[in-house]
Amino acid sequence: MSNEIITRENDRIKRFFSSLDRMLDKIEAALTGCKPKLNGERFLSDPEVSDRLKVSRRTLQDYRTTGKIPYIQLGGKVLYRESDIQKLLEENYRKGWQ
Repeated sequence: MSNEIITRENDRIKRFFSSLDRMLDKIEAALTGCKPKLNGERFLSDPEVSDRLKVSRRTLQDYRTTGKIPYIQLGGKVLYRESDIQKLLEENYRKGWQ
């Protein structure tokens, strides 16, 4: 055994803290896209649904007006249940001819 005093300048300590920094960066990146659930349900905003369906926000407004897509409006904020969007996609799926 060595009687070496380990300080911040020690290479092993530098590598250790460097690996901790990398892990923290990866955790933060993973949490950035994470949305909390409310009663087990995730809610998506207008821009998120627009991006997911590859339609404009104006088209989403038309879908809401005509009743094609369910939504929740709280004040000026429009939210969509993720499960409703998935159900809409599944109901409108058309198999190819083969």
